[in-house]
Amino acid sequence: MAVSPFKFLQEVRSETAKVTWPTRRETTITTIMVFVMVAVASIFFFAADQFIRYLVTFLLGIH
Repeated sequence: MAVSPFKFLQEVRSETAKVTWPTRRETTITTIMVFVMVAVASIFFFAADQFIRYLVTFLLGIH
């Protein structure tokens, strides 16, 4: 079932028109939340890594 490139582009355009695009404010808030969550995750994984390093060093008796 072949579709001409012109027909395909028409369908893409009509589907794109149906999309509810986020506002600038929504995009800004979402971006800020992503950066906040990345920072929180980074701090958590850093702390977990330091704890595991300390635990392994203690268990193996490495000073």
